[in-house]
Amino acid sequence: MSVQEEKRATDNVRKVDYFYTTVPNTAGQGAKILAGLAAEGVNLLAFSGFPSGRRAQLDLVPEDSAALKRAAKKLGIELSPRKIAFLVQGEDRVGAMTDLLDALANAKISVTAADAVSTGEGRFGCIFWVKPEAVAKAAKLVRAR
Repeated sequence: MSVQEEKRATDNVRKVDYFYTTVPNTAGQGAKILAGLAAEGVNLLAFSGFPSGRRAQLDLVPEDSAALKRAAKKLGIELSPRKIAFLVQGEDRVGAMTDLLDALANAKISVTAADAVSTGEGRFGCIFWVKPEAVAKAAKLVRAR
């Protein structure tokens, strides 16, 4: 096992629920949704937003899916059905995602999308998505809990 693989073995990888909603692709729409959810006490583990035609898609990864669904209903936010993503947290290092992405590629699992960030305090986080039919295989491969 390489040093990089040993480091990856200490990363915390877990399957997480996520839901998305779409909003007009105009200034302030994401802020409005996030403020409403915060006011309802919804804690998000991750959030991603990007344009999709004339609209924008907001991916919401809640700490508590039931709380998100209750808040969305109260706020009139239409959520997608529950979907699965992977949340990775670990010690920041050069090539932190390399072995994980290589392992997925070697298993012929395509990553649909990924976002990663360093905290600047020695930690990093990543969220990545695979096709629904690859979730179980990916979870086993990356030892997701």
